[in-house]
Amino acid sequence: MANPLTPDVLLDPVVLTRALVDIESVSRDEKVIADCVEDVLRKAGHLSVRRLGNTVMARTKLGRAQRVVLAGHLDTVPVNDNLPSTVVDDLIYGCGTSDMKSGVALALHLAVTLPDPRYDLTYLFYEAEEIESEYNGLNLVAEAHPKWLQADLAVLLEPTYGLVEAGCQGTMRVRVHTRGRRAHTARAWRGVNAIHAMGAVLRRLEDYHPRTVTIDGCTYREGLSAVRIGGGIAGNVVPDECSIDVNLRFAPDRSEKQALEHLQEVFDGYELEVTDSAPGALPGLSAAPAREFLAAIGLEPAGKLGWTDVARFAALGIPALNYGPGDPALAHAPDEHVEIGKIRDGSATLYRWLAD
Repeated sequence: MANPLTPDVLLDPVVLTRALVDIESVSRDEKVIADCVEDVLRKAGHLSVRRLGNTVMARTKLGRAQRVVLAGHLDTVPVNDNLPSTVVDDLIYGCGTSDMKSGVALALHLAVTLPDPRYDLTYLFYEAEEIESEYNGLNLVAEAHPKWLQADLAVLLEPTYGLVEAGCQGTMRVRVHTRGRRAHTARAWRGVNAIHAMGAVLRRLEDYHPRTVTIDGCTYREGLSAVRIGGGIAGNVVPDECSIDVNLRFAPDRSEKQALEHLQEVFDGYELEVTDSAPGALPGLSAAPAREFLAAIGLEPAGKLGWTDVARFAALGIPALNYGPGDPALAHAPDEHVEIGKIRDGSATLYRWLAD
C-alpha cells in the first residue's frame, strides 16, 4: 500500500495523529506502521536510521554537547469498534489516540521538520509496549543495541494531558498462599478450611495504610490491593488451598528488594510467591535538559502514578520524564480520544524547548 504518511501529513501533527491512528497496530502486529515510519525517516537526510524488529530508531549526529531521547510506542490494545478515527469538534476519537499515537505524532513531526535542534536527538518508535515485557521494543533494544538508548535525558511521550509526570512508581505482584486440610463438608470439622484462613490476610489488607512520599517536589502515593483470589475444588469439599494475588505500587525511593521486604513484613507468617516485579524511576529533574524543558513548559512537575518505560531508562542511569498530549484516564477506553488543542500545545512546547 502507499504510505499514508505523506509530506503534507507530516507537516501537521494533528493530521499526522489521525493518519497514525488509522494504521491499525495492535501489539505484535506493528510491521505496517513501522514500515511507514521507517520510510519517512529514511527520506529525512539529516537522520541516521536503524531498525530492530518493528522498532525504528533515528538520530541526529550534530556533535551537540548533550543528547535527548524522544520515545513512543507504536502498538495499541485491541481495537474495540473504534477505528477508523473520527473528529467531533475539538476531539479525535479512535484506538490509540491518547495512548499514544498523538505523542508519537509529536515526535515524528519533529523528526522530519527539525533538522537543527539545540541537542542531538534520538527518536525511538518501538513495538509491543502494551503486552509482556519480553516483547517490549525498548527491552529488546537495551539487550541488543544499548548504545541506541544512551542520552542525557529521555522523554517518553506517554499520555499526561500536557503535564510533566516525573519518574514512575514501581510495581510488584505477589501471591499469598494459605494451606488447610481437605474433608467432606458433611464432616467439615475434620478439615481445615484454607479459604477461611485467608480472612486474616484480607484484614491486613483492609487495615493497611499506604505511604505518601515526596521526592524532588513530586508526590507518589503508594497502594496495596488484592486483585485476584482463588480456592476450592468442589461444592462439597473443604478446600485445602487458597491464594490471593496482591499488587503493591511503590514509590521510587524503594528498590524492588525493599518492596519485597515490605511485603514480607505486611504478610509475616504467610507463604509469598513473587509473580511480577518492575522497579520505579526517580524524578530525574536535575539533568540540565530536564530543567530547560520545565522552563519551556512553565508548569510544575508531578509524580507519575503508574509504571511506564521511563523505568527502563532509569535502570541505565538515564533521567527520564513522561510528557504527552493524551489523557491517561482515556487510555484503552472504547471512547478513547485526544484533544486537538493538546496536540497543538504539545507540539509548540517541544519546538520551544528543542528549536532554541
